[in-house]
Amino acid sequence: MSEQFGDKLAAILALSFVLIAPYIQPPWVLTIMIVLFSLTLYLIRKTRYLAIALIPIAALYGLSLLPLLVFCCTITIMVMGELAFRWGTGELPSYIAYILAAFTGCILVMLYLQQYVPLVILFGVVVAVLLKAILRGREDALMIEALGIAMTMYLIAELNYQADMLLIIAAVIIAFGFGYFSYRTRTADVSGLFSGALIGIILIVFADIRWFLIMLAFFILGSVSTRYRYNDKEEMGVEQSHGGARGYLNVFSNGGVSATAAVLWGVTGNPLCAVLFVGSVATAAADTMASEIGVTGGEPYMITTFSRVPAGTNGGVTVLGETVAAAGAFIISVIAFLLGVIPLPVVAAGTIAGFIGTNIDSIVGAVIENKGVFGNAGTNLVATAGGGISGLLLVALL
Repeated sequence: MSEQFGDKLAAILALSFVLIAPYIQPPWVLTIMIVLFSLTLYLIRKTRYLAIALIPIAALYGLSLLPLLVFCCTITIMVMGELAFRWGTGELPSYIAYILAAFTGCILVMLYLQQYVPLVILFGVVVAVLLKAILRGREDALMIEALGIAMTMYLIAELNYQADMLLIIAAVIIAFGFGYFSYRTRTADVSGLFSGALIGIILIVFADIRWFLIMLAFFILGSVSTRYRYNDKEEMGVEQSHGGARGYLNVFSNGGVSATAAVLWGVTGNPLCAVLFVGSVATAAADTMASEIGVTGGEPYMITTFSRVPAGTNGGVTVLGETVAAAGAFIISVIAFLLGVIPLPVVAAGTIAGFIGTNIDSIVGAVIENKGVFGNAGTNLVATAGGGISGLLLVALL
């Protein structure tokens, strides 16, 4: 009971700094107050990690590197979200409680400070709950979460990107609806749910719903490919773990480049950003289909030596895999054209780029991943970036 009381008392005192922050000037004065407060909290076992998390955020604010709103919302998300999470009744309900409490707290902060930046708040809360899912169980989680929340909100604030409120609401509903569906159908775990929602929100807000639909097409192709002859792949020992449920590493390695392209599109409006996007998604689709379907196409060849290797070996390719890779890239490119994201001539560039990106994945897997330099997620990220860049080069040549 005393530990629970200590948590609540620490939370109340931390939130009190949010209330007085606008009136304590210069900012470094408040920083000193928070540091002294945190040193006291550190002596209490249950609040030790909250104390560690508060100090770097206070230091950044004291150095005028964080705006007042970002500073206040970071503390609010950390405190209210964490308390709500502990009061949750289960895995997903706890995360939902975290989101609702964090959003409510940030809305109150916006009203209190009379600064209305819903996009900044949205990304702060989504990144917060994602980090919570990724880092759950780690002792240093709160400090990493605090820095992640603060840096995300700071970057979004610096972009000064304006989006219609109805669009933001629609993006949240669609992206989280898609994420929840993925979770319920076991094609994504909790971290995959929130990372997928984050990617979806970025695509819809910074580009438009058509970009999200293209990514959705990749998701459908990937899910179908994963389930293709799944029992046979289990017997071969090359099936996706957890029944094919994707986590945050898979989401970001396949969707990170496309999300970057969407942000660049929203900020610059350059049509080449659409080419980068389509090339990266075409690569992700082609690579997934090549891996999941191509592995059933007989004994593969190592792409660097053309010698026979066991099925599932990084860098191993089959004729079936190369064929379905080209088909997957073509499907994504055609969908992008039909939705009006790219013109007809770019369909060829997107298809070729996706095929190139898939083989970049195989080469990197053979030369680098097999040596343990990085894992499959790193290989996928390099491949999607290579596919997107290949699309840009092909369009430049055309």
